Amino acid sequence: MTYNAWTRWPSREALSRVGVSRARRLIAWTTRTLALGLLLWTTFNSGHANGWGAAGAVVLVVLCGLAGWAFFRTTFQHRLLPSLGLLTVLLGIATLAQSTGFRVAALVLWCACAVSAMERLPLAAAVPVTSVALGAYAVVNNDVWLTTAATATGIALAGYVLRLDAEARGNAQQLLAQERAAREAEAESAALAERTRIAREIHDVLAHSLSAQLVHLEAARLLIERGADPKQILERVVAARGMARDGLAETRQALSALRGEMSPLEEALRELVGSAETGADVTVTGERRPLPAEASQAVRRVAQEAMTNARKHAPGAKIRIRLDYGKHEVTLDVRDSGGRPGELAHTGAGYGLLGMRERAELLGGSLEAGPYEEGFAVTLKVPI
Repeated sequence: MTYNAWTRWPSREALSRVGVSRARRLIAWTTRTLALGLLLWTTFNSGHANGWGAAGAVVLVVLCGLAGWAFFRTTFQHRLLPSLGLLTVLLGIATLAQSTGFRVAALVLWCACAVSAMERLPLAAAVPVTSVALGAYAVVNNDVWLTTAATATGIALAGYVLRLDAEARGNAQQLLAQERAAREAEAESAALAERTRIAREIHDVLAHSLSAQLVHLEAARLLIERGADPKQILERVVAARGMARDGLAETRQALSALRGEMSPLEEALRELVGSAETGADVTVTGERRPLPAEASQAVRRVAQEAMTNARKHAPGAKIRIRLDYGKHEVTLDVRDSGGRPGELAHTGAGYGLLGMRERAELLGGSLEAGPYEEGFAVTLKVPI
């Protein structure tokens, strides 16, 4: 047994009654009641308990009760010196009771002090206190020495067994508290991840929609500055209004996706191509199957952003979208045929590609983007 084991207090969970079953509490209170009843009965049925002796016995019984209650409080607070002081008071009362003729009461007090010390104090303090209490018990007891030794040993072992049982219960309570804390932390982490996912979805939808509107509104501004035909300006404004309407629809779709109500990926890509002004086609290869929500959303958002970039930097270019279902990953490839750079080719801060790459990396995938022949290619790979 190590030095720490000798000086370590039983945990607060072990010293409290938390986790004790109702049946065990009933047994404990019954035992205490019987011990207290025996103490009172032997005290007040003794020939010494009359007159001033009875008054003194009452005072000592009340003092024992207060000292016992205080001992339980100080040991729960892990205060060694006050606990030892209270046990000294109880042992002194037992010695006084023995000297005044209350022999049975003294024996009960000594045994109670021995069991309580072994159960609630550090072993380095419990062993000496228990030895003193049981030594006094053995000196006073007039049974055969073997019986007295066996009884004293049994009382010490009973206190130690109670200690082990309390520590086991305390360890169980600590593990339960740690498990609850871990579950709370896990729930908080899941909630934070969900909030992050919602924020990312809303950001991507708004970034796509507002970026597309900016393309048309900026073009309308340039046309106004050049004194272009009002019909051309009106077309750009109408297109921006359409993008705003599409953005609202995409926001609703994103909210539906967050609730798990997503349309099939192929259908979503065809709807995206159908709403584009530039010529585009979709090719799907591999064995089609449902994708995890995060992977499906990543493919949708990357396709939207890639098409927005194509309209912005190469208006009128032919766009080809290929979706390939592999065995372990899904691949989205968006390529444009290139063309004359648009009037808005140099606008923007390049956050679109950065956002797509971050989304892919969060899912353990990758995103490659760069020139391809005369145009530009974006390739997304997401494990499934």
